[in-house]
Amino acid sequence: MRLLKPYLHITIALLLGLCLLSCQPQRQPNVLEQVAESGVLKVGTQYGLTTYYTGPNGPEGFEYELVKGFADYLGVRLEVYPFFNLNQAFTQVQKQQVQLLAAGLSVTPQRAEAFKFGPPYQYVSQKLIFKQGAERPRGPEDLTGEMIVVAGSNHTDTLRRLQQQFPQLSWQATNEMDNEELMEAVLREEYDYTIADSNILAIMRRRHPELSIGFTLQEPQRVAWAMSKNQDDSLLAAMLDYFSTLYEDGRLAALEDKYFGHVRQFNYVDTRLFIQAAEQTLPTYQPLFMQYADSIDWRLLAAMSYQESHWNPRARSPTGVRGLMMLTLPTAKDLGVTSRLDPKQSIEGGARYLQGLVERIPERIEYPDRLWFALAAYNVGMGHLEDARILTERQGGNPDIWVDVKSRLPLLRQKRFYKTTRYGYARGDEAVTYVANIRRYYDTLVWLDEQQRLGEQPTGETIGH
Repeated sequence: MRLLKPYLHITIALLLGLCLLSCQPQRQPNVLEQVAESGVLKVGTQYGLTTYYTGPNGPEGFEYELVKGFADYLGVRLEVYPFFNLNQAFTQVQKQQVQLLAAGLSVTPQRAEAFKFGPPYQYVSQKLIFKQGAERPRGPEDLTGEMIVVAGSNHTDTLRRLQQQFPQLSWQATNEMDNEELMEAVLREEYDYTIADSNILAIMRRRHPELSIGFTLQEPQRVAWAMSKNQDDSLLAAMLDYFSTLYEDGRLAALEDKYFGHVRQFNYVDTRLFIQAAEQTLPTYQPLFMQYADSIDWRLLAAMSYQESHWNPRARSPTGVRGLMMLTLPTAKDLGVTSRLDPKQSIEGGARYLQGLVERIPERIEYPDRLWFALAAYNVGMGHLEDARILTERQGGNPDIWVDVKSRLPLLRQKRFYKTTRYGYARGDEAVTYVANIRRYYDTLVWLDEQQRLGEQPTGETIGH
């Protein structure tokens, strides 16, 4: 027993040391480490045209693509939690049930006090919306009818601030309808006014051109992701790195262009005439577009035809192109089209020509940019498109994304640029307008087609994703 006593003291000392170590608080993993360990990024959002929705090929939306890219950047799986109202979404952020909220959120002073925000990736302004034909309000003092807005939105913050200057200002706030539904309610004359952010309004006016702007309530505000203020900054730091790469490689500009680049400009008369033509003239030619579209969406082909000829089979331009798809005589001969005025031959030939252009675009260029390049080539020629892509690369842009190339196409009208190209002068600015118009018409056709499909659903059938 005596021999054991020295070792007994050592053992006791070791046990006391271990006890002291175990009593010390262990460092908790930060949020980024928690995300990495779980392999999941939990993101809250809202359903909407500019945020998140389920399309024919799965989840879509500007916000969805942004956060999916962030999850991929972190090397984890994305879990999206769509909330039906903003108050509920913000509550879940505060409780840290989701790591961030990506819902097209404007950074208002009130929100900045309660939440932490990431880097801005967009700017939007708030517009007062009324129905075309009603008396236009030009300021808060003219708001004499009923106004409704989304509860918990940045619009309610703006109205509360304005109410201090205009005490008579009143409104209703609802969680039962989203911003898109409220604009449609104004069109049905259930309410006189609502407020919409400029980005979603730009998309909605392609569907409902009667949505008119009274005045701007709030100048452009930053749009960013929200996080809990109790959350450490590790995820924010990763977010800053992520957006930095998006800015540098042009992906953010390309994504913004994909969803909003073609709807910035709005023409009421043109939109109304197009919807009218889609309802009255398109049914005559729709079976042909569907028959010959092949791998191209027939609605895109129809939109292109409207841009070319306004669906007039006898259309003719001063340069001699003719028919629904406005084929040149040499192109028609190459395609075996014997009569450019025959709708069937014109659509079949135009579809084959466009498909051939799509196939000639370098394989590394992804959709939808691949389509926009092909449409531009249909208008200005593949040679001039390649010249614009070379100019883009010379100027440090990305020749494989449409948003960069479309800013260089107009340079083909300027001698100091086109004299350095292989194919010389071209009306490249017209090609940019051409593609933007087709994209707008296409968006409207997709919506009209969806509305028709919904209307054809048997009574009692549930329509879901």
